[in-house]
Amino acid sequence: MAHAEIRLSGFGGQGIILAGQIVGKAVSVFEDRNATLTQNYGPESRGGACCAQVVMSDEEIAYPDIVEPDVFVAMSQEAYNKYYEDVKPNGLSIIDEDLVVPKAVKSGGRLLKMPATRLADGMGKKFVANIVMLGFLAAVSDTVSTDALKEAVKSSVPKGTEELNMKAFQLGYDHGKRLPAATPAGKE
Repeated sequence: MAHAEIRLSGFGGQGIILAGQIVGKAVSVFEDRNATLTQNYGPESRGGACCAQVVMSDEEIAYPDIVEPDVFVAMSQEAYNKYYEDVKPNGLSIIDEDLVVPKAVKSGGRLLKMPATRLADGMGKKFVANIVMLGFLAAVSDTVSTDALKEAVKSSVPKGTEELNMKAFQLGYDHGKRLPAATPAGKE
């Protein structure tokens, strides 16, 4: 993909910023493309809406901030409410279905629901929900390659947690590959 913008959002403490760093690293280090990362979070260190925004391109990036995300990931209702309106009309929105109640999909847009937190909780490690979501993103979007994301996860998580995080990634990936087509515009 020549140019793409991804916004990952949720609440502080979900590992949203780490997920953004992993996506940026996958693109810039393991795909040898250009990427920028900006992050935004409220004054609360835990609980407030936050987001990580990655702009990626095969060309030089002139403006490092997101204009209209091609892909929007929401892992909390507050973050969804705050950032959804910016999504490109034909963009892909991905939500944690247990934490977000979506609005109608924009015309031409797609919506995918996935239980990232529930799947991570089923592993006994709720804190890897962000990695489950990255696996899902790899399965349903062509913005970043699966192999690059896997390598970025392995090289970004704390030593000794690589195997756990790769299982979480695979769980999300497998869930994404089993899904039917995305919800068409205007339907929930």
